[in-house]
Amino acid sequence: MRLFICDLESKDFEKLIPELPDDAKVISYDENIHHCMGCFGCWIKTPGACVIRDKYGDMGEYLSKCEEVIIISRCCYGGFSPFVKNILDRSISYMHPDFVIKNGEMHHKRRYKNVIELHVYFYGENITEKEKLTAQKLVKSNSFNLDCNAGRVSFFKSIKEMEGQIL
Repeated sequence: MRLFICDLESKDFEKLIPELPDDAKVISYDENIHHCMGCFGCWIKTPGACVIRDKYGDMGEYLSKCEEVIIISRCCYGGFSPFVKNILDRSISYMHPDFVIKNGEMHHKRRYKNVIELHVYFYGENITEKEKLTAQKLVKSNSFNLDCNAGRVSFFKSIKEMEGQIL
């Protein structure tokens, strides 16, 4: 499965991906998302699923079925937009609560066997070189933490400039 996570409204996303692949799932902008409470219920009470039962409560399951995750986000100071960051926070159930040592650092071990390829497309009018460097490091770190492969990290000045560049 391909999972698209984006902070775009449906009409803008459809311009970027007019024909969605059959194996795709889209998580797009919605003002009604609940924030992660940091309760770790997704590890303890309902392993693999967020205890907040809204339409984002199964992010761990969605990730477990993925081979590819494509994130489209406004670049905010070298990071993801608040909506995309919230989606990633709500995805913590994808990882197991136990720890392993990787490259001399402590990280959560993987819960699922699938291997994800992560591609990120940032947009914004005046993204500085420093913000680009920060964003690239962030994606690399997120990939390492999620035990997935870091793929493309691309930057665009506008959503329109992205048309025809994704997939």
